[in-house]
Amino acid sequence: MSAGTMGVPGTAGHAGNGTCAASTAPLAPATVRVLEAAGLDVPDVVRAVRAALDEDFRYGADVTSAATVAGRTVTADVVAREDGVLAGGPAALAVFDLLPEYLGGEQAAVRADLLVADGELVRPGDAVLRVSGDAVEVLGAERTMLNFLTHLSGIASATRAWADAIAETGAVVRDTRKTLPGLRGLQKYAVRCGGGANHRMGLGDAALVKDNHVAAAGGIAAAVRAVRSAATPGLVIEIECDSVPQVREALEAGARFILLDNMPVPVLREAVAVARAYEGVRLEASGGLRLANAREVAETGVDYLSVGALTHSSRALDLSLDYGGTA
Repeated sequence: MSAGTMGVPGTAGHAGNGTCAASTAPLAPATVRVLEAAGLDVPDVVRAVRAALDEDFRYGADVTSAATVAGRTVTADVVAREDGVLAGGPAALAVFDLLPEYLGGEQAAVRADLLVADGELVRPGDAVLRVSGDAVEVLGAERTMLNFLTHLSGIASATRAWADAIAETGAVVRDTRKTLPGLRGLQKYAVRCGGGANHRMGLGDAALVKDNHVAAAGGIAAAVRAVRSAATPGLVIEIECDSVPQVREALEAGARFILLDNMPVPVLREAVAVARAYEGVRLEASGGLRLANAREVAETGVDYLSVGALTHSSRALDLSLDYGGTA
């Protein structure tokens, strides 16, 4: 399992809710532990899962399942249909914990167990999660649970492809804020599961001085000074530059984290050479990056490759719920 990924198979099985802090009260203690171990914000995950369940149950109960499988129990496995990297197991557990709120029950009548840790490679036929219990609950949770698993595993799988492409270059692939509303924490978690690193989570945990800021401030040096004077001590300040002269200007203004935007590889090499004359400079390549040229870009000497497509364009990983029968 790559750095930054969490979740231990076999430790997340649960039945019932238990008593937790107010913000996590509907979740089983085991689920809370798994979410926290993964570095996820538990209330954020609860909000995301509730929003998804709200959509499914907005118009009432699951009529089809109530009519066909009420009173039955079922055992089923989530199974991979293709190679990939798993992510989203903790969110899947949260779906089963929160579902009783929508069915009028007080306790979950389903047990869910993670069989594969997030961040691990899966092959076709691998079972990654096993669920057993009330058939109405299992079927009611199926689509929401799979939506989280397939989407987040798709992000993790795409990130792993980038991480593998630039392996041993010293560079790291990073995400951006190009995320779906309400899912940023989970999507960025999936990037970590795939071996990538996170850029800032919001607008306030780091400063990114972009071209519009530079234009409004009257130049790179002026923008750097303005942000530095307003920022809290220790806040990371990154400056976007699209030419070598701008890189020089940023460095002379004291910038030590520079985003090299839409630069062809030869220009990237020149910008890196200029920047490495200064101590402690970090460099991030952004714009026009493709998996096919990822290694060439990484070998210019940049520290990071910024890839917005990880969260806004990754294809879902093919996972499905296979039933072992009902009783």
